[in-house]
Amino acid sequence: MFQDTTRVDAVMTRCPVIPVLVVNDAALARPMAEALVAGGLTTLEVTLRTPCALDVIREMSKVEGALVGAGTVLNADDLARSVEAGARFIVSPGLTEGVAQAAVRHDVPLLPGIANAGDIMRGLDLGLTRFKFFPATVNGGLPALKALAAVFGQVRFCPTGGITEETAPEWLAHPAVACVGGSWLTSGAFDAGAIERRATVAATLGS
Repeated sequence: MFQDTTRVDAVMTRCPVIPVLVVNDAALARPMAEALVAGGLTTLEVTLRTPCALDVIREMSKVEGALVGAGTVLNADDLARSVEAGARFIVSPGLTEGVAQAAVRHDVPLLPGIANAGDIMRGLDLGLTRFKFFPATVNGGLPALKALAAVFGQVRFCPTGGITEETAPEWLAHPAVACVGGSWLTSGAFDAGAIERRATVAATLGS
């Protein structure tokens, strides 16, 4: 079982920051996606943490220029429902063979979460070389990622968890980091103007 690295790289290198979105109201989906895309962030991860998440994926997928994926995918059923809703990539907090196999069956790029060398080795056994380093700051931060990258030279990461607008550039400066996941883009009460401004800044990070 091997994943097409080119397709995963196309997701990871599209923007330096992938907004990690927890949306509680599907009515906000389109205006939120429009604000992020207008600011230059076109790769959007909708987490399956709310009852309306699949509806949010459907609505955001209607926004021109948006590449919408599903996050917090915990099992094969989550993955199947996400793809049916229009998700074009999958992000999971951890790595399981079941989710990896489901991604192959549904022919969808997968970015599974890893926290240590053992996780990466299991991923390599499944033909995976692109991972979400999660939760990034809790698991030792950038020093830990540097240590892992030194051992696994073929691997590229999307660190997520605890990363901020201020700390993102130092993560992005490491050659093993293709992008970062960030929840700060849509924090606080919904404000399309503020989201677009944050996205505009984030779209230039690492450049």
